Amino acid sequence: MGETREDKIGILVGGGPAPGINGVIHSATIEGINNGFDIVGIYDGFQHLIEGEMVSTSLTINDVSRIHLTGGSILRTARANPTIAVERLRNCVRALIDAGIGYLVAVGGDDTAYSAYRVARYAQEEMGVTIQTVHVPKTIDNDLPLPEELRTFGFETAREVGTKIVRNLMEDALTGQRWFLVVTMGRKAGHLALGIGKSSGATVTLIPEEWSGREIRLQEVTDILITSVLKRMASGKKYGLALVAEGVVEQLAMQDLAGLEHAERDAHGHIRLSEVNFSDVLKKSVRTGLAGLGLDVRIVSKDVGYELRCADPIAFDIDYTRSLGEAAVDFLINGGTHATVTIQRNQVVPMPFAEMMDPETGRTEVRQVDLDSFTYQSAYKFMIRLNPQDADDEMLWARMAAYTSVSPEELKEQFGYLVGIAPRPF
Repeated sequence: MGETREDKIGILVGGGPAPGINGVIHSATIEGINNGFDIVGIYDGFQHLIEGEMVSTSLTINDVSRIHLTGGSILRTARANPTIAVERLRNCVRALIDAGIGYLVAVGGDDTAYSAYRVARYAQEEMGVTIQTVHVPKTIDNDLPLPEELRTFGFETAREVGTKIVRNLMEDALTGQRWFLVVTMGRKAGHLALGIGKSSGATVTLIPEEWSGREIRLQEVTDILITSVLKRMASGKKYGLALVAEGVVEQLAMQDLAGLEHAERDAHGHIRLSEVNFSDVLKKSVRTGLAGLGLDVRIVSKDVGYELRCADPIAFDIDYTRSLGEAAVDFLINGGTHATVTIQRNQVVPMPFAEMMDPETGRTEVRQVDLDSFTYQSAYKFMIRLNPQDADDEMLWARMAAYTSVSPEELKEQFGYLVGIAPRPF
């Protein structure tokens, strides 16, 4: 089969939803049509393509003229993985060729980028066909390996919506004199949890980066939260709100995750964290620990995640995604391929797939929160939690112990390892 290029641009969306997807579809469609191309909206990511089917719709300017204002995805989305079998790759290529698609805009995270890359590479190497691809980076987790100053689209809207939810919960905590334990999305990095925590003024926020890649023990997470409750009490306040990034569960020691080996996984092998009731597990652990100190503290657990993903985008993400969609199509029709499109210093900068990912595994380096950055250090200072400066504050230990059934010395013996004045118990 000789080299082929058709005048149709396909658009698909992979991975989880993020505010702003429709903005990309909107501007990519308009830019493509204005340059003489037919636009094919492919439903459900790679889900039907891997079966050799093209479930799609022709998009017109009228179809997309106002969708940039809305959340969700008019093309829906799915996590189907075409890279796990050669047959799946072949089916994808055949379906695209048969539909006359020579250009593919893939909106999603690193898994979607890798899937698009492998499909295009298979088309070229095994079937002699050129399918030009471009990836538009999407995730509310903000953890794709882009330059530090760049946000992934959807993050700002998710932070805004999450902050409003947490502020309401904090008011409820004060009114009812209780604690809330909120687990937020963020599989590998704590950007979203930290952003919501600082913006809302949450009492304490825990992110996986704090453990610097070492194994996390449930007892340590529990102890940090218990001492935050005690330190808050020492200031005369019996209420608060703790945020924990869901990625913390990804690094918990296996002995602390009884039964998790049977947890449901998605097509890319990731544990479906939504199926792990981590907030309840943590709530019970904290309540048990507090009870051991003679305290009965009301704690309400809450997962915040799905509420954020299909929210109507805020102005930032509307503006941003309209630019990204247009830039993606311009990149393709000007001969570009195999890159993630970004906007840096108000200019379009394509980042080649080869520079962002391992070409065999498809894994990209996760952009994590820099604990040495001013942004993190500032957020940390606002938290109510034990820190190294508290190690020798005898008055603080006495005030905390006064609310418990143990002495200051016993309290330091149990929790001092958190600030380096006692050996780690595990």
